[in-house]
Amino acid sequence: MINDTLGNRGIVTAPHHLAADAGRDVLRDGGSAVEAMVAAAAVIAVVYPHMNAIGGDGFWLIAEPGQPPTGVDACGPAAAAATPQWYRQRGMTEIPARGAAAALTVPGTIGGWIKALQSPGSGAGRLPLWRLLEPAVELARRGVPVTRGQANLTRQKLEALDVAPGFAETFLGQTAAATHAGASLVQPGLADTLEHLGRAGLDDFYRGDVAKTMADDLQRLGSPLVFEDLAAFQALEVDPLSLKIGHARLYNMPPPTQGLASLMILGIFERLGVNTGEGFAHVHGLVEATKQAFRVRDEVVTDPRWMSRPAGECLTAKRLDAAAKAIDRQTAAPWPYPPADGDTVWMGAVDAQGRSVSFIQSIYWEYGSGVVLPGSGVLMQNRGMSFGLDANHPQALAPGRRPFHTLNPAMAIFDDGRRMPYGTMGGEGQPQTQAAIFSRYAFYEMPLQQAISAPRWLLGRTWGERTTSLKLESRLPESLMTALRDAGHEVETLGAYDSTMGHAGAIVAHPDGYQAGAADPRSDGHVAAV
Repeated sequence: MINDTLGNRGIVTAPHHLAADAGRDVLRDGGSAVEAMVAAAAVIAVVYPHMNAIGGDGFWLIAEPGQPPTGVDACGPAAAAATPQWYRQRGMTEIPARGAAAALTVPGTIGGWIKALQSPGSGAGRLPLWRLLEPAVELARRGVPVTRGQANLTRQKLEALDVAPGFAETFLGQTAAATHAGASLVQPGLADTLEHLGRAGLDDFYRGDVAKTMADDLQRLGSPLVFEDLAAFQALEVDPLSLKIGHARLYNMPPPTQGLASLMILGIFERLGVNTGEGFAHVHGLVEATKQAFRVRDEVVTDPRWMSRPAGECLTAKRLDAAAKAIDRQTAAPWPYPPADGDTVWMGAVDAQGRSVSFIQSIYWEYGSGVVLPGSGVLMQNRGMSFGLDANHPQALAPGRRPFHTLNPAMAIFDDGRRMPYGTMGGEGQPQTQAAIFSRYAFYEMPLQQAISAPRWLLGRTWGERTTSLKLESRLPESLMTALRDAGHEVETLGAYDSTMGHAGAIVAHPDGYQAGAADPRSDGHVAAV
């Protein structure tokens, strides 16, 4: 895919074609971009369960025409009973990656749907809730073909996941469906839950019958989450972080996400004054800016109530100038660094009125905790395993504390009126891919789809990777790879279109109503325009 997909009455991009189509159909029926995104979010939870689920978390940026975006933070906190003592009493010295004890945070993503639909600028109310969830219900009930990526990943992670309660029954069954590309994956329990929510309302997930069923299952399986934790949850409306870059203002989510790092990378890189894209100065400059930003991120970012200073202080001209001056233009700074995993989906939508949405939801690791609650079919995340049981841990576990998130949907508003929601999945790779896409499009005038399709790089590890090298797709010129090695980067070559680089997407809405969208050829997605 080389050319942008064009539209003028609404457009959706997603890493799975069925999610993009569901969102497009909502726009076609007169729904808003927010309503289209709820439909796409429900579908992607059904068709991409290895990357996200309604038992995970989510974040939104929503921009009305002529207005800066608002943010929705749907990050669920640790359960009231989730203390270091709770784990130690059960013989655990660390929070496990899989199983019921890994499911210790409230799933926030549906709370984010609620808050987004209630937002004054959402344009919601045009279509009933059942209509938004209907495509996901149908797909979960009749089954969807397992993608090659899901099948490969399931086989790779099967040993760890097979022991999680409900995983085998849901994703394997008698035919081991999720391990075979093209096999039909049916999720009747999830279909029933989504159908019930369409009738009873999304709030039922936290304070109604679905919440009670989930809480009973969680307690029986050995999770610290209880009904009261679910009932107390509300997603937050927040002010995004922002930074002026060239002829655009960038927006991203505040802590506990790594949105700060995404803004810092581009703020630092702009100060390097690189005039040409795709060469050594471009790639080396962004990699070194990433190192500077990640060091600040890991010193500062956590639940805002535990932060030593406001995130905005890290975006001042003085701090960005100092970080840029610390970069050697020819030599790689020492690395490695212990990064984080993450499994996620990013999606974007723009409606006919110009309302823009940048959205992301996740279950942390592939298939999250692996736990599928039998009464609801809900797959639970394991985001809480990023907490530490030691009081001196930078993300020390405490009841009600929100975990650090790699998730960070991005949006840019250009001085000429263009609006650009963009983002990707990929843990540590999210800020780096955002920087690659934005710099290619905004600084070096590369067409949007080419900016996403072009060869990428990634410093450190992401989902499925354990090395902290600088990973390069093999399509990058050999001369550039050699120059990066000679500069001291520990280079590792990956496939031509490697999923390690994330599944990115972007939309640019022009002020005259013309819309262009792009999807990642590394994913199973596409762009659907009205």
